[in-house]
Amino acid sequence: MNDQPRRRPVKPHRRPKKDPVRFLAFEALRAVDERDAYANLVLPPLLKKARAKGDFDGRDAALATELVYGTLRRQGTYDAIVAACIDRPLREVDPPVLDVLNMGVHQLLGTRIPTHAAVSASVELARVVLGEGRAKFVNAVLRKVTAHDLDGWVEKVAPPYDQDAEDHLAVVHSHPRWIVSALWDALGGGRAGIEDLLEADNERPEVTLVARPGRSTTEELVKALGEDNSLPGRWSPYAVRMAEGGEPGALEAVRESRAGVQDEGSQLVAAALAAAPVEGRDSRWLDGCAGPGGKAALLAALAAERGATLLAAEKQPHRARLVERALAGNPGPYQVITADGTRPPWLPGTFDRILMDVPCSGLGALRRRPESRWRRRAEDLEAFAPLQRGLLREALKAVRVGGVVGYATCSPHLAETRVVVEDVLKGRGGEPVEAEWIDARPLLPGVPALGEGPDIQLWPHLHGTDAMYLALLRRTG
Repeated sequence: MNDQPRRRPVKPHRRPKKDPVRFLAFEALRAVDERDAYANLVLPPLLKKARAKGDFDGRDAALATELVYGTLRRQGTYDAIVAACIDRPLREVDPPVLDVLNMGVHQLLGTRIPTHAAVSASVELARVVLGEGRAKFVNAVLRKVTAHDLDGWVEKVAPPYDQDAEDHLAVVHSHPRWIVSALWDALGGGRAGIEDLLEADNERPEVTLVARPGRSTTEELVKALGEDNSLPGRWSPYAVRMAEGGEPGALEAVRESRAGVQDEGSQLVAAALAAAPVEGRDSRWLDGCAGPGGKAALLAALAAERGATLLAAEKQPHRARLVERALAGNPGPYQVITADGTRPPWLPGTFDRILMDVPCSGLGALRRRPESRWRRRAEDLEAFAPLQRGLLREALKAVRVGGVVGYATCSPHLAETRVVVEDVLKGRGGEPVEAEWIDARPLLPGVPALGEGPDIQLWPHLHGTDAMYLALLRRTG
């Protein structure tokens, strides 16, 4: 009789199966983290390559996009949930492991993917990209996550609102605390408004097209898209919204730069500057920070209708090339140059209208670039401050008496908007400039909730646009 203990049969080694959708989403998340890349720049070429290989169809691309953007938007909330499910500080979890975990949490709590499928797919991805040992860790954490739905987890990990309102909102709506505070200051009001704004930042923005006047029409774009995939712009007469998404580059008008992809907020900024009354001559326009070219292309088309000339200046050569591409084929006279608006090559008093859309924190476009909320720091605004003031100061010198300057920024942060304008007009940090505010609100007829004026602030939750700011100033001396 054999007294030897019976050995368990050894399971045959199974190679992990690579899921092309989740693997691609993981690649995109790693590029965002490791290379400080932007998802809206990284993801399209990855999707294009996958389609070319035959790995993807439209539904696959949609899922990969949702996994990337959903994970990035809700990263703060998911970090808090993962932290509650592990026995070590979150900072000790390797970033690739955290990416797999957060993407798994998003599938469990932010999509309709069945629980068992979300867990098994995430564990399988971990086996492929992390190895068997870490895959077991991912499996254990995600199984703990399945204990509650999103509301249940938020109730557990977010501090009560009445104890710490800003921290509560930061966890619930997945924004850094300092951004919650800054947006609340800019917005004013009570809890409802800030919650609506933060929630709007977490929604996928529509794709909006602009029909450049004299080169394309909204009717042409609607016809090309089809009535089922087109909606009129909410506020801009040049806008058409893509109801069901799709690839804008497939449209002939977009390929030929007669139309483009442009948020309505940016369209409204250009339209308001073009509509502002000027005294006397109106033939020389300047876009002083023109890259990547969306506003410049719209301004060039509007200028051409009046027989005016646009000069588009951009400091960075590669962005200047994007401006040239956007303006290609414009029927009116225009010129694109590489130039620094703080050390301009043009003479004072040269222009009748100037748009200065200054570099900024980008807090107004968190819907489109969700990763930027985790990269930005409050101290970053200090670095932008001298540049913003310098550009506005030089723009007011470059415009002639009676001409108009539009100071614009894709941020609602008060330190980048009204404070900059007031500092320049009062001569803080430089010589005072003789200029007066123009009430910009009447120049956007039909657009509600523009504030008390004379400047305007657009909001995602109120206008469905990026949080663009615009101040219009007329030089008086």
